[in-house]
Amino acid sequence: MWTEPKFWALWLAVAAFMEFWSMLLHGQLWHGVLWLSHRSHHTPRTGPFEWNDIFAVFHAGVAIAAIMAGLEYRIWWSAAIGFGMTTFGLAYFVVHDGLIHGRLPVAFLARLDGLRRIRNAHMVHHQREGGPYGLFLGPWELRRSLAVTRATSERTSPPAPEHP
Repeated sequence: MWTEPKFWALWLAVAAFMEFWSMLLHGQLWHGVLWLSHRSHHTPRTGPFEWNDIFAVFHAGVAIAAIMAGLEYRIWWSAAIGFGMTTFGLAYFVVHDGLIHGRLPVAFLARLDGLRRIRNAHMVHHQREGGPYGLFLGPWELRRSLAVTRATSERTSPPAPEHP
């Protein structure tokens, strides 16, 4: 299993896919019908945990089950999916909970320009409680929404008056 390129390819593909999955869940469910739990993330935390952490616990449980089934029954794709989910979860935890929200001592990561942009995009999300909903693709989402806003305003703005 460990020496198969398809195992590693699926592992990495799932880790990347999880960003899109989290964007979908965050935008459609967490800021929708699951706002009651997610709202705790948008208010000051009073202890080490918040109700929003339940989403991470759920996904960790799915990943653990996939890894255990994959290893126990030698189902390579199940293990790869579980390890991909875990890889994304660990990266998310370090960047989101650690760097952005200070739950881990990783402030030094802000020296990296890309991680600083991710942090800034996420802070925009907290300021307006809307998009961007992705974490790692948050800066891209902001650039895209800015471009759409500019294009829309250019189409709807009246032409500038001509000066003689």
